[in-house]
Amino acid sequence: MATATVADALADVRRRLAEGGVADAAREARLLVGGLLKLEPAALISGGARALDTSEQELLASAVFRRLNREPVYRILGSRPFFDLVLTLSPDTLEPRPDTEILVERLIPRAQKIVADRGACRVLDLGTGTGAICLALVQAVPGVVGTGTDISPGALETARANARLNGLADRFEAVESDWFAGIDGTYDIIVSNPPYIPSVVVEGLDDEVRRFDPRRALDGGNDGLDAYRAIAGGAAGHLATAGFVGFEIGFDQKEPVTVLMGEQGFRLIEAAQDLGGNDRALIFVRA
Repeated sequence: MATATVADALADVRRRLAEGGVADAAREARLLVGGLLKLEPAALISGGARALDTSEQELLASAVFRRLNREPVYRILGSRPFFDLVLTLSPDTLEPRPDTEILVERLIPRAQKIVADRGACRVLDLGTGTGAICLALVQAVPGVVGTGTDISPGALETARANARLNGLADRFEAVESDWFAGIDGTYDIIVSNPPYIPSVVVEGLDDEVRRFDPRRALDGGNDGLDAYRAIAGGAAGHLATAGFVGFEIGFDQKEPVTVLMGEQGFRLIEAAQDLGGNDRALIFVRA
């Protein structure tokens, strides 16, 4: 990669990404160059004349190769921001995305009210992956303690590492469990961003998702609702009085998930849309 300075590298990475069909090449070039060289956005400009050594040029060349192979930017960087957290990623975890922040935003005031009323709020995050949802609630609301479950030992190790990285390890535990199978007791908030994509649709997803996110974090069965059925069936036995159940959902799943939860004695109290106007988060209470 024949570049001599930070500015040269930024221009070269942007050009190569654009030629390779990456849609937002300028933004992704800034993320890659800034992230890999440990430069804040302003330093990409103020430090543009700094010469790169051979190892830095090779690092950027490798990153461009990986991105042109459709590996997502944040997987190349190894971590991504989520709320006020920095979350490391691994092959065992779904990459948390901004749409999931909508669910966290809707649960924060409810967690605050529970803490105010009861002194603490216990959160159970089913299929925690990186720990994103649970750790965001723990970080945002003093008094929240969280348990994240997953069937993947690798995902649980990633979640534990993220708790330590963000200074939240004393208020978070990770438990290997197939939904509620390994869980005892009750929780004030049960939350999940479960696999919800119909099996037949998974194969048609963009390469960035299909090839790099773990399939079991995507595939929700024939109709995309398998995980919701499992969670709906066990939620009542693990939800504290006046507690909440929160889900992220696919764009067309508001009605079927509401029906599934209604059959188990739950009532929808809030539905939130993402920036694209699609239904994205649902919150339920016992009917």
